Amino acid sequence: MSLLEKELSRLLTQVQKNRPLVHNMTNSVVTNFTANGLYALGASPVMAYAPEEVADMAAVAGAVVLNIGTLTAELVEAMIIAGRSANAHGVPVLLDPVGAGATRFRTESALRIMREVNVSLLRGNAAEIANLVGEAREIKGVDVGDSESGGNAPLAMRAARELGTVVAITGREDAIADGERCRIISGGDALLTQVTGTGCLLTSVLGAFAAVERDTLLAGTAGLAFYGAAAARAAERTAAFGPGSFQTAFLDELAKLHPHSLKGYAAVREAAGSGAKAGMGTGTGTPR
Repeated sequence: MSLLEKELSRLLTQVQKNRPLVHNMTNSVVTNFTANGLYALGASPVMAYAPEEVADMAAVAGAVVLNIGTLTAELVEAMIIAGRSANAHGVPVLLDPVGAGATRFRTESALRIMREVNVSLLRGNAAEIANLVGEAREIKGVDVGDSESGGNAPLAMRAARELGTVVAITGREDAIADGERCRIISGGDALLTQVTGTGCLLTSVLGAFAAVERDTLLAGTAGLAFYGAAAARAAERTAAFGPGSFQTAFLDELAKLHPHSLKGYAAVREAAGSGAKAGMGTGTGTPR
């Protein structure tokens, strides 16, 4: 087991042992799935939206996840209250800019949150992240097609540098960058795109890992890798069925994750030109 694989496995064990409280201000479409997914992983979800209580909830959480999927002006104000409280209490804040680029309101709301709250990790698809750094890409509602050829690493690095935060871009391969280093995570399955809320749940899962690890790049890498492994395992089990069976199996596989779950189901590598630390660039999947 490589040094990086040991670190990722350690973080999974920490999540399962500590059961961090993840405060989700997420969209109404995915609330139940997000809560069940966090429970399956071993974390403790809470959903609180009222401006009268979000500051108090954020202060005691392990992480705060802001998701603009079903957006209102009032919700943005409450998110900023929660985010500022989290910042004041040393709690990591994660932002999922669902549909950024689809409407001006969504794009401007995400950018306003980024300006007024210290966001530890930004997680979105390629079109959402591109639109936040001024690169117009077509987006249909909250969905987007495959990433452009060349992968997501260059965009992740650019966005991390320009926005001053760790950026995770998900697609056929995921990329996560802090502006100096970038990792590519392979795994998962296309069935993830046929179940509503899998991206939103992923951001909350990254929040659970960020709650137990101050190195946000490492925490995000662990979350992406184990999430992808659970999805690949679920897809393998339900290959003869469809997205309904996959969704149930996926929750089961999140609950069954263990330190060796990555082997053969997910792999991590340093992006070309990334400033990898010695000993941290070994793949975590099947040996090549």
